[in-house]
Order: sequence, then structure tokens, then C-alpha cells
Amino acid sequence: MNNEIIQNENFTNKIIEIRNLEKTYKTESETLTILKDLNFDVERGKKITIVGQSGSGKSTFLNILGGLDNATSGSVKVDEFEITSLDEDSLTKYRSQFLGLIFQFHYLLKDFTALENVFLPAIMAGKSKKLASEKALSLLNDVGLSSRVNHLPSELSGGERQRVAVARALMNDPELILADEPTGNLDPANAAMIGELLFSMAEKYKKTLILVTHDMSLAKNGDFCYSIKNGHFTNEN
Repeated sequence: MNNEIIQNENFTNKIIEIRNLEKTYKTESETLTILKDLNFDVERGKKITIVGQSGSGKSTFLNILGGLDNATSGSVKVDEFEITSLDEDSLTKYRSQFLGLIFQFHYLLKDFTALENVFLPAIMAGKSKKLASEKALSLLNDVGLSSRVNHLPSELSGGERQRVAVARALMNDPELILADEPTGNLDPANAAMIGELLFSMAEKYKKTLILVTHDMSLAKNGDFCYSIKNGHFTNEN
């Protein structure tokens, strides 16, 4: 039943293929299964949104996709990467070169300007500072911050900081963008702006986007919207 909804063998260009995914947490007093026998495909270039109650497993699912958490069982294939079998060095390469990560908190380095925060991932990946700086300037212009490139995070508003985080996520030209409640700390106006920006930037740069959110008005902008209930995905479209 659930597998028929989520698993689509007609996709011709899959970027994500998940089979029989399970995530279980064990404590001394209980065993809690967050994700159960999950089968899920995503076609390259699609914008996917995931909703659900707190504790339903949304962020856990995204963390497994991002190589930040381990699955209990099952397989998670993202492009040519089999996430569940990568060693730590390979996971680091996967995260730095294939993923763009955006979180509820911006995680900008407080002593670095907006420009430096954006181009730093490229420098760490071995790109020249000149080329990295040029691309970072272009991305900051795309997110409407061309006049704020030399400002520190403390000199930026909450919405501006998240715009810098969006630009940073695109710096290394990732195939896949994972966004975990990226509007959760923002007021309604800035939340709407960041949501629109995420979808427009993913479209402009032809990226696959997986976005976890509590905001149904944001979630409905995805090509497909899923909710997590009792460890399974349900199609909300």
C-alpha cells in the first residue's frame, strides 16, 4: 500500500532510491522505531517537501540522507553513493561535493563576512580564492545581498543570514539540496521570502530539493508533498 504510493519504478532519472529503510532508537526502557520499511524514490530535479508532527522522523530522514545519521537497516542510494556503506572519508566527500545543506539555524561563522562565509566551502574543496570569490559574489547577488557582502552575521537580519546560508549551500554546485526547517526561526514575512527563494534558486540552478517543514503553505509549493505518519510516508498531493 504505502510502497505503491512512494515507490515509482517509472522514474527514468532517479537521484534517490531508498529501499526498506528503518531507523530504530533503543534505550534501557524502550525501543522506538521512527522509520519503518520505507521505500522512496526521487527523480532528479524535483522539489520534494516533507511534513509531519514533531518527532515523526522528518529530520531523522533528512539526516540519514545527508550522511549525518545512520540507518538501522535498509539501503539509501543517492546518485552513485550508497550512503549506508560509506566510510567517514567518503561521507565527508559526499557532503562537501554533492550536497548543499540548509538548517533552521544559519551556522554562519561569526568572524567572517557574508562573502567569506559563502566562498569558504569552495576554498576547503581546493578552489582558488579568486574563482571562489567571484562565484560567491554572483550567488549573493542572486539572493539579493549584493550590498551586504562585507557585513558580518551580527550586522545582518535573520532573513539576511538565511539568505547567506542559501547562497553558501549552492557554492560547490551540489546536485542535491537538503533543507531542514529553513524558515523555522523566521517571522512570517521572512519565512515566505526564504521559502520562495529556495524554490526559485533550486529551479534556476536545476537542483533537486528535499525540504522538511512544519509550514503547509510552504510545503504545497513542492512538486510532491509527503507526510510522515507512524514511520511511513503518505503522499499529500
